[in-house]
Amino acid sequence: MSINTVMVIGAGQMGSGIAQVCAQAGFSVYLNDLKQEFLDRGLSVIKKNLTRQVDKGRMQAEEMEKVLANLIPSTSLEDAKQVDLVIEAAVENMEVKTKIFNQLDEITPAHTILASNTSSLPITEIAAATKRPEKVIGMHFMNPVPVMKLVEIIRGLATTDEVYQAIEDMTKQLNKVPVEVEDFPGFVSNRILMPMINEAVYTLYEGVATKEAIDDVMKLGMNHPMGPLTLADFIGLDTCLYIMEILHEGFGDDKYRPCPLLRKYVKAGWLGKKTGKGFYEYA
Repeated sequence: MSINTVMVIGAGQMGSGIAQVCAQAGFSVYLNDLKQEFLDRGLSVIKKNLTRQVDKGRMQAEEMEKVLANLIPSTSLEDAKQVDLVIEAAVENMEVKTKIFNQLDEITPAHTILASNTSSLPITEIAAATKRPEKVIGMHFMNPVPVMKLVEIIRGLATTDEVYQAIEDMTKQLNKVPVEVEDFPGFVSNRILMPMINEAVYTLYEGVATKEAIDDVMKLGMNHPMGPLTLADFIGLDTCLYIMEILHEGFGDDKYRPCPLLRKYVKAGWLGKKTGKGFYEYA
């Protein structure tokens, strides 16, 4: 099962990062989004990242040009007719994802593997929107994609060993470390990370300590590079809430109940760094 050409759907932070590492590994990459302006923004971020590598002497200018030449902008899913693998990195919403996968199932050749970069949604449910559930798999990259080594590879109920092996091999070609994970809510990363963040929010909500003190305890006491409340701001409080709701619904256990303060901030539009205000304020 050979992978030469890839389509990445979604030119946002995750999608552009995935497209960059695929292009750097020598794959031909269609970067797809709904509008040209979204593509332009994503390609601009990729070029900025690569230019920084050239400036630091980690990459030659000629190498950067080769990577950029591997990227093909696309505003039509019909371009997926020519690819061996699609990696979907659209918004974290089941309705949106199943619609995309249903369309891809009709457009792509029979051999094409359909992967989702979902951070928490069930791969088996996404696969059910297609007539090829055996070729559907999860590839959960970590943010920022060009820097972080881990990729959680999630098998759906029907995913074949051949498809899993092809994705594991390709992940290694991207200079990433694949970790096999079963299809449970939140997988491994968010099943552990999000309850920790949620508990930090509860600690603030209950007045146990200030936000700065909570973050300092985890940074200086547990050697975390970033405190949980700062990390929540960087991830996006709406994303944290959404994943906690998936965990709560998926397991039916009150230990995953989102903190009321997290809900309050999201309703206020205080979503973290992307809106300029979350637990902290950003210029």
